[in-house]
Amino acid sequence: MAEYRDYETLLTEKKDGYIIVRTHRPEALNALNADMLRDIASVMRAIADDDEVGAVILTGEGRSFVAGADIAHMSRLSAVEGRAFMKKGQAAFQTIEDLEKPVIAAVNGFALGGGMELAMACDIRFASEKAKFGQPEVGLGIIPGFGGTQRLARLAGKGMAKYLIFGGGTIGADEALSIGLVEKVYPHEELLERAEEFVREILKKAPLAIRMAKVAINTGYEADLRTAVAFEAEAMSIVFGSEDRVEGMTAFLEKRPPAWQAK
Repeated sequence: MAEYRDYETLLTEKKDGYIIVRTHRPEALNALNADMLRDIASVMRAIADDDEVGAVILTGEGRSFVAGADIAHMSRLSAVEGRAFMKKGQAAFQTIEDLEKPVIAAVNGFALGGGMELAMACDIRFASEKAKFGQPEVGLGIIPGFGGTQRLARLAGKGMAKYLIFGGGTIGADEALSIGLVEKVYPHEELLERAEEFVREILKKAPLAIRMAKVAINTGYEADLRTAVAFEAEAMSIVFGSEDRVEGMTAFLEKRPPAWQAK
């Protein structure tokens, strides 16, 4: 079983089969700094090694998800140091995409700059009706550097990515839903409950199948269709040869809940 140490900038709450990770820098509306990037990468590695955790909910403590990168910290960086900070952020967020377990962002408030980029690195985004999204970097003389120029274009299209990044404005949860940036919007007080309900539904499914589905989607999305469906067939062959495929189909035919084996 993985050990979850005391993180400086995150709070963890392990539940039955899943974990809730909360950003926690109350003095800065949970703004991202080097310590939080380190902690995000560290907790994702711990989750990867924890067979008791099948899914993750990432949310914010207080009224902010992540209010952006820490500008006070960034203002002191040289070009070389700034590049290193961006690479650190990209690597931390990549641990979320590389984690072979679903990561659901429960965006409870401000998700600006690096906070919006963090949400976009997750597999699925649920938003509170109070959530606010934006990429305001050009107003500071920079551009999104934690993957925002690329993930936003992939989620919402090139035109919308340029509209949001060039304009540097903020949008609410309903508009974020309309452009495909988030999958669901809920009343603020229901957000975490709905995220947990969804995670519990995921946990009823075959863990190996969920893992391979995430890998197939993420890998195939960057490939041409012929290559992508070929990869899908290989991923399918792995799950088709598993004990869980036998158990899942047998349970369906016998009209009983499956007892999954693989982790």
